[in-house]
Amino acid sequence: MSSKEMPMLVVVEGSPSQRMLIDRPVILVGRSDECDLVVSDRQVSRRHARIRQEDDSYVLEDLNSKNGTFLNGQEVTSPQRLKDGDSIQIALCCRITFVDAEATAPLELDQAPIGLRMDVEAKRVWVGQTEVSPPLSLAQFRFLALLYSEPGRVFSRDEIVSRVWPDEEREGISEQAIDALARRLRERLVEIDPHTQYVVTIRGHGFRLENAIL
Repeated sequence: MSSKEMPMLVVVEGSPSQRMLIDRPVILVGRSDECDLVVSDRQVSRRHARIRQEDDSYVLEDLNSKNGTFLNGQEVTSPQRLKDGDSIQIALCCRITFVDAEATAPLELDQAPIGLRMDVEAKRVWVGQTEVSPPLSLAQFRFLALLYSEPGRVFSRDEIVSRVWPDEEREGISEQAIDALARRLRERLVEIDPHTQYVVTIRGHGFRLENAIL
């Protein structure tokens, strides 16, 4: 069977965009490196879902995952037969489109991905496909790297101070200084993508990162 005759999975949200041909009888989806399609998110179970061939079609099953598998918005509680264009959601953090054999892959994947990505060791940051340049200040980078370490988690102001400022400077750091740092960081990101929210203030609690690409 040629690649044109094989169905595929197209990851369009919540994980690095990719296309995967369904070229085997069973495809495992989960957080484990042993899975065929790996989704590196803590909401995803190690073995989360399975897509298996059944006669000339494919069936989606949830593998007793903690946060569920959804097909076109409905939770999968029993095996569901897939059809072209179906939207599969893994724990509501990753969206995958099923493309049947001979169908055309959705254009979403050919568009520049919206999201923020970091290479922490190299101290580089990308918004979509555009690298942030000139580089962020050291304080901005440390702040962003902390949020990026666990996207979606709310980090307290104390955690931010301990990560961003050296020991000898921490005592005098005010809430206004943290707010000013967050504002300057947002301004840098808005220069590239004015339509997407990344650094979010949770009033009374701290800050979190949205729309991260890991």
